[in-house]
Amino acid sequence: MKEPLHLLVFTDLDGTLLDHDTYSWEAAGPAMDMCRELHIPIIIVSSKTRAEIDILRRKMDLSDPFVSENGGGIFFPVSSGDHTPPPDARLEGDLWRWSLGAEYPYLVQALREIRLELGWEIRGFSDMKVDEIIALTGLGPYEARLAAEREYDEPFEIVRPLNPDLSVLRVAAAQRKLSVVSGGRFFHLMGNCDKGVAVRKLIYWYRGLSGRRILTIALGDSENDLPMLKVADCPVFVRSRHQVPSPVKGLERIRVTDEPGPAGWNRTVLEILKNSGI
Repeated sequence: MKEPLHLLVFTDLDGTLLDHDTYSWEAAGPAMDMCRELHIPIIIVSSKTRAEIDILRRKMDLSDPFVSENGGGIFFPVSSGDHTPPPDARLEGDLWRWSLGAEYPYLVQALREIRLELGWEIRGFSDMKVDEIIALTGLGPYEARLAAEREYDEPFEIVRPLNPDLSVLRVAAAQRKLSVVSGGRFFHLMGNCDKGVAVRKLIYWYRGLSGRRILTIALGDSENDLPMLKVADCPVFVRSRHQVPSPVKGLERIRVTDEPGPAGWNRTVLEILKNSGI
């Protein structure tokens, strides 16, 4: 008799579960419904803020933990009820917060120092007004304000030079014990944490809850998703309208969806669920 499985789905948002342009997740509805029916957690792992994800997960009717700002924080909704959060998590309103990343004020100061040190024209979210965030993201005014409520991650754009040497930028960040990754729309300055670190911690936490063997699916579409995809048993690169996936060392087994965004998410998750025998 096979050991019972506990299946977890970890997913990025923009360009993955959400359409890159419309931010809709409707095309992923059938697979999401099946996950709910089978009591399979759908765990959002995004560069978005706690405030953004908390509203989205409520609209999606999800009560599972979620990861904000590229692994900076893990949040456990109180409404889930039947799960005890990690002992060092802190209750804030109706969420337990488990902090992993560097604090935002330090990131803002570090980006300013790096900008001066390199002589580059760099604009972080902390430099932008809400109207600028709206223009760059396509978000509405309310959603753009939520996107500006940063805690662990400073998104930024490089205006000049036009073809920057990113290795120089990463060295400057590393000297401050920080890292730089590329997301779907922005670069991100953050502490020495990433989506993979957060996913590992959640897998360990779920294993302790259920005592069962864990099988993990992870879906993403950008460089900042790679640490998460490398951790997963079933990594999925969601095809993008804006970039072509290239082979990644350690991810030879990765699936690439035929369709972009939530449509590709839906088809692939349904196929994996069918083949898993759950």
